[in-house]
Amino acid sequence: MYAEVPVPVSKEELTFPVSEIEPMLCGPASQLPEFEPCMIKVKSGKTMVIRPLTKEEAPRLLESLKSLLDNPKDFYDIVGVRVYAEVLGWMRNRLKDSYQFIGVVDGKLAGFCNGRHFNEGIHISLHSMAYMRGVRAGASMYYAKAQYAFDVLGAEEWWSTFESYNGWMRWGLGMAQPSYPWPDVQHELGGAKVFYITKDYWKSTVRDYVQQVVGSEIVRPVPADILKSAENVEFPKTIEI
Repeated sequence: MYAEVPVPVSKEELTFPVSEIEPMLCGPASQLPEFEPCMIKVKSGKTMVIRPLTKEEAPRLLESLKSLLDNPKDFYDIVGVRVYAEVLGWMRNRLKDSYQFIGVVDGKLAGFCNGRHFNEGIHISLHSMAYMRGVRAGASMYYAKAQYAFDVLGAEEWWSTFESYNGWMRWGLGMAQPSYPWPDVQHELGGAKVFYITKDYWKSTVRDYVQQVVGSEIVRPVPADILKSAENVEFPKTIEI
């Protein structure tokens, strides 16, 4: 857009270092309390360590997600492309106040989850994924991120939406999550209906329900030798579905 310049100027053109532009484009970040690594016994009887994903590891996770993008089974294509965008947005500082966790069993990636601090009262549940089948890795990851949102960050509400029928059955119907009237309130994932959990409902019901689904409790602190075993992680090139 051009307009007549109303006064004499010393320079007809102005240039900006991109380092000065970057703060205006990246999401303003809050100082969220760190996620303390934890461990949980999965269905196979093995121990899964859950810890934050690092930005150095993220490209390997992105590479594995590419295997989902052309597979529409159970809506994995849309889940895959959205998780890819969320992780990439976090890497590039274009996603405000998100948290990304991985679950590790025997040095291998077992699960992934992420969420986002929307404001002081509301946290957004983004996605939970299982990389190992039959061990309830996805449920364990959901348990960990919801506990972090409510019990550490002090969320008053936890907002979800569901791409797949299986996700809605397990978490929407399974938890008897209420929903807000649509379209008055919409989830940031495509403007879909918002299902939500309040802090009181988490404490009274949902926390116990998720623990029963997983079949084990989250344990902290993680012994140093077990935590070290989860440092160097093998990321699969494809995700089994």
